[in-house]
Amino acid sequence: MANGILMPKQGITVESCILTKWQVKVGDKVKKGDILFSYETDKSVFDQEAEFDGEVLAVFCEEGDEVPVLTNVCAIGNAGEDVSSLAPSGVSAPVAEEIKEEKTEKVSESAPVCTATASGNADGVIFASPRAKNLAEKLGVDLSTATPTGPDGRIIERDVRSASVNPSVKFNKADKKEYSAEELKAFKDEKMPNIRKVISKSMMASLSSMAQLTMNISFDCSNITSLRAYLKANAEKLGLPSITINNIIVYAVARVLKNHKDLNANLVNGDTMRYFEHVNMGIATDTPRGLLVPTLFGADVMTLSDIAIKSKKLSADAVAGNINPELLSGGSFTISNVGTMGVESFTPVINPPQTGILGVNTLETRVKLGKNGEVIPYTAMNLSLTFDHRALDGAPAGKFLKELKEYLENFSFNMLAEEYGL
Repeated sequence: MANGILMPKQGITVESCILTKWQVKVGDKVKKGDILFSYETDKSVFDQEAEFDGEVLAVFCEEGDEVPVLTNVCAIGNAGEDVSSLAPSGVSAPVAEEIKEEKTEKVSESAPVCTATASGNADGVIFASPRAKNLAEKLGVDLSTATPTGPDGRIIERDVRSASVNPSVKFNKADKKEYSAEELKAFKDEKMPNIRKVISKSMMASLSSMAQLTMNISFDCSNITSLRAYLKANAEKLGLPSITINNIIVYAVARVLKNHKDLNANLVNGDTMRYFEHVNMGIATDTPRGLLVPTLFGADVMTLSDIAIKSKKLSADAVAGNINPELLSGGSFTISNVGTMGVESFTPVINPPQTGILGVNTLETRVKLGKNGEVIPYTAMNLSLTFDHRALDGAPAGKFLKELKEYLENFSFNMLAEEYGL
């Protein structure tokens, strides 16, 4: 009996997924565990495996379709079985098959064909990247003499250089290309990726529905930079993971937030404050697919080592695209660190329905006057707090920044001694 393959439900808040790529077509034989298709939520990318052996009898969706969860995407069974009862409302099995076949034909007709530039494989063809071809033409290199080291036996630029008698290329004025007015005005339109659309919608909703205000404060980083250097030098003796400045800031913010409940909260439906007993820290993470904010639940009760280990894994999973969707919600506050890119100050945008977000900026060298009027250089950092003025006023937000500044400036190993049994 034929069976339908459902679009999985990834997380309680996910209502639909984008079918991004078919790995099979109608008529293919599949075994349990084979990848049928890839799909994405607004947060992550997944592969759907076959749950049983059989033949792909019909597909009901095309690549790029937004499919409601728990809806049949395709049907698998024995050849000749009727699958009409498995088709989603408004889609019949024959139509679905025709759509898929037509799509496959169109892709085949329009797909770019690699042109042969040299001999070498079983069909007497070696493929080269466009940049490799251009370089070969400039250097006068016969591509048949190049040894391919690129993906799938493809010749790339370094292979051409290796095959060249003179690998170092010197360009003179004659090499400069002259561009026409039309060429200088050239552009290309591309549809925004689905996740970019989701981020766009979320940011617009945040800015249009909240009374957001940003405050900045700087603090002397001397203590935390010295502490990090000490922990790094004694990591093996203390059994520590790699500790970053951001880990220390997450640790400090999680402790200070406990004294400022309006910032460790969500504003629900515009009229209800949801106060959290623990600090569920969102860690803004740059990924190839866009900004994601995985949640470090219970950061206020974690040791510095726990924060370092768990936040690193959260970010790695987010970047890889295989993070559990449940870890991308439920945050009570967020930290966004752009200091590694040299940013001195910025206006972070709140992640709804949270009431605040802290921007972490770059380390800077500043000077101050000593007791005797001498000039003393020190390392400083600027922090940018954006808060929802509907949930709290400027004075409470300022008090949070002041307390955080004092906590970080007085941060010492003694504060961690109990965690490490010292």
